[in-house]
Amino acid sequence: MFIDRAVIEVRSGKGGDGAIAFRREKFVAKGGPDGGNGGRGASIILRANSKINTLYNFRHSKCFIGPDGQKGDIKNQYGKHSDDIYVDVPVGTVAYLEEGNIVLGDLNEHGKELLVAKGGRGGRGNSSFKSSTNRCPKIAENGEPGEKKRLILELKLLADVGVVGLPSVGKSTLLSVLSSARPEIADYPFTTIIPNLGVVNSADGKSFVMADLPGLIEGAHLGKGLGLQFLRHIERCRVILHMIDFSESGRDPFDDYQVINNELKQYGFGLDKRPTLIVASKIDEEGALERLSLFKKKTGLDVLPISSLLEQGLDELKFKCLEILEKTPPFPLFNENEDKNLDHKIYSLGEEEKEFYIKRPNNHTWVIYGDKIIKFYRMTNISTDEGMMKLMSHLRQLRVDDELERLGASDGDDVILDDFTFEFVR
Repeated sequence: MFIDRAVIEVRSGKGGDGAIAFRREKFVAKGGPDGGNGGRGASIILRANSKINTLYNFRHSKCFIGPDGQKGDIKNQYGKHSDDIYVDVPVGTVAYLEEGNIVLGDLNEHGKELLVAKGGRGGRGNSSFKSSTNRCPKIAENGEPGEKKRLILELKLLADVGVVGLPSVGKSTLLSVLSSARPEIADYPFTTIIPNLGVVNSADGKSFVMADLPGLIEGAHLGKGLGLQFLRHIERCRVILHMIDFSESGRDPFDDYQVINNELKQYGFGLDKRPTLIVASKIDEEGALERLSLFKKKTGLDVLPISSLLEQGLDELKFKCLEILEKTPPFPLFNENEDKNLDHKIYSLGEEEKEFYIKRPNNHTWVIYGDKIIKFYRMTNISTDEGMMKLMSHLRQLRVDDELERLGASDGDDVILDDFTFEFVR
């Protein structure tokens, strides 16, 4: 089954906690701290694989969880790093962050990798905190939390030439004649319900990939018919082959031409500005040449007449496609200069992210929140007195108590930081 869109969840592993330990050996005086650091958690990495051609597997595997790093141990033993999780996707897959629909990357080459969830670093053990003024630290860090994201995966086929047109204009028949592809062909609209790819070879040994897309109808860019969900596959095409039916079908070729052009323009991605080759199909039928002559007079456009049934004009079609491809560079899907790194945000002067925020859910409860302060809390081991002192010292350094007092906090009010609750005292 051909599936070209999927929503998945990725969760990278948490870093291992640092250890609190002290060296105790019979003949070693004042052994000192020797708690090791924790290991790094597993990252989640998408990897393009040319052996896969659909996102079907993601209908069942929708959540990928990386294992946590191992904890540090005595004798300065570091915890083991967890192996990264690689998720194979078809070549041509584009990954988006579901929240905000932000582009993470385009996996358009075999073997290309994209880090989508970074594993948390391991926490430092107490041996990392020893100094000339603190020779016996009883403090260690917890591992950095992993990342959790929901991603949209969209497959956009890698084709050089995309064949578009209204239903039943002969797109699938043309692909079956020019290549070894065997799309379903029948005498009713929307026979093609999935894109089909075929490699077209010319007499001089050159070749290109052609994609036959399901028929478009008026309003396809708004979701009508099958067009909208498959228009994404033409975004990479360097040449658009616009097929128009000139048989006695009851439709006006000029109206058909305008309908498809409007749909490409409304869809965006500059599809209406791509090099376009207009092809008159079914030219062998009665009255087709007269209709073609009227169309040329009305539009003034160059049109290539073909007959897939009689294989007329096909060699010229191949030559023209190759000629356009040789002088047309690939069209990037996204601005290559755009910064897609979500690991950091650049702030201008005066808009630096605040360390913490405070909200008041009820009269005697206050909640401290913010990415920076939550991360600091989660990486602080408060199971020891020194760890608790480190946390409270950090809150005082940030002047959290002053801000609570300014907002009207009273003695005895509950203050909540993540899953930790303490009492406010002036």
